[in-house]
Amino acid sequence: MAEEVIDDEVMAEEVMDDEMLTCFDVGNYFLAQQSEEAGDLISNLKLQKLVYYAQGCCLALFDAPLFQEPLKAWVHGPVVPELYHAYKQYGSGPIPVPVGMDFSIFSAETRELLDEVYSVYGQFSAWKLREMTHAETPWKEAAPSQGTITQASMRAFFKPLTYRDSSPCRD
Repeated sequence: MAEEVIDDEVMAEEVMDDEMLTCFDVGNYFLAQQSEEAGDLISNLKLQKLVYYAQGCCLALFDAPLFQEPLKAWVHGPVVPELYHAYKQYGSGPIPVPVGMDFSIFSAETRELLDEVYSVYGQFSAWKLREMTHAETPWKEAAPSQGTITQASMRAFFKPLTYRDSSPCRD
């Protein structure tokens, strides 16, 4: 058990040693995973939820944010406003795969985290993810005022999930 704790601490240091990613880096990572041939496309609504789950899992596992931009509790769930506005031109349609994606900006641990989040949450439709986030404490607490979803509330919500076998926030 002590060895697992040491591994978690080493991983946390490696994730935190990365130059801080932006919400756009994380969003582009998820967009690069989509496959038009498989019918696996990502809308702005779905992208917002994937970024939210990635941030929550990173806070729970490493006690550090993946990116600094704030998440807001909008009507359709958690949103990073800057990311939303960058892609709002696509409406509810799919966002294109980014060209010239530089995966070297992501540590192995960060890629592993993002891949796991995509594997677990990417299978759901945008609307299903919306419904899931509406049932979760971080959004419910901030929604009445459409305020900021705090990192503290996300950490508190996602931390207990790290101990479930089916959690994407599990190492």
